[in-house]
Amino acid sequence: MSKLLTTIRLHPANERVVQVLDQRRLPFEEVMVDLHTPEDAAHAIREMLVRGAPLIGVTAAYGMYLAALHEPAASVESYYQQQKSMLAATRPTAVDLFAALDQAAQSILQAGSLAERQQQALAFAQQCAADSIDACRRIGEHGLPLIEAIARQKNGAPVNILTHCNAGFLACIEYGTATAPIYLAQERGIPVHVWVDETRPRNQGARLTAFELGRRGVPHTLIADNAGGHLMQHGLVDLVITGTDRTTRCGDVANKIGTYLKALAAQDNGAPFYVAAPSSSIDWNIRDGLREINIEQRDDRELRYIEGWAEGRIQEVLLCPEGSAGANFAFDVTPARLVTGIITERGVCAASEDGLTTLFPEKR
Repeated sequence: MSKLLTTIRLHPANERVVQVLDQRRLPFEEVMVDLHTPEDAAHAIREMLVRGAPLIGVTAAYGMYLAALHEPAASVESYYQQQKSMLAATRPTAVDLFAALDQAAQSILQAGSLAERQQQALAFAQQCAADSIDACRRIGEHGLPLIEAIARQKNGAPVNILTHCNAGFLACIEYGTATAPIYLAQERGIPVHVWVDETRPRNQGARLTAFELGRRGVPHTLIADNAGGHLMQHGLVDLVITGTDRTTRCGDVANKIGTYLKALAAQDNGAPFYVAAPSSSIDWNIRDGLREINIEQRDDRELRYIEGWAEGRIQEVLLCPEGSAGANFAFDVTPARLVTGIITERGVCAASEDGLTTLFPEKR
């Protein structure tokens, strides 16, 4: 098996087909799935073959490319608006999805002919992927000094970093967001160790973050979601870095459910809590995360059942009494006051409107 995987790509033998890594089957099986139509792309996003805000955005852009390959002879503008709406309805929280679709539709409709629209759609999707890679690399470069400073204080002892969910390359294209500083620290020879939250109910930490850290040779330990506070109380967490699905212009952060509790524990124990946020995940149109961010509620089956590997295949088992209902909130909002800083591709800033607009003055 290769050390690194490709999360999304054009089919090597057919540029009219997009392939995505089916992350529902990791870490047990590595399977690329063919997407032929925009409906296929919507299914991949909605059913979480792909997940993570940056990758969702790139997949949506490729979905618009697939739409261009199936453009009808008439009602072109209406057709692309319909495809955009269909793809936008897949997941409600990650802002990358909506931004990518708006920009893709605008870009495609500026082209004159069908061939030009198809070419433009593909070029835009590929540029989205390239921009994501660049942003993640730069987040790593700006977040690296945080780890370096702690490493100097620890005189060679590993820097213990806690992360939640999966904000690694599996959620992006390369590097990841929260993991980018970790990977760059590893490249510099800085000893690091990562506490990996299991991240119920879909276990993206246990199944995905542990998988990719293992692939990269990063020392890590899987912990129960509720163990983070205990570790912080005993001085075993030097730094918390999480990703984000949507950040307001004032610094409130929506991320995988349970992130808020980690931030509370970090504040109580004096552990720095940073959020790795590419600008594509910042929603400049909203200020109050609790009031304005739409929190996705998913099927409670994800909560009541758990998947694992048994007898050579992925199987699910019931965790609770058969008749018990479940409430499956996919994300929560961490108020800006609990965030030590936000790591973006332009630098690290305070979790505030002043902090973010200092780095992005064009958004003032």
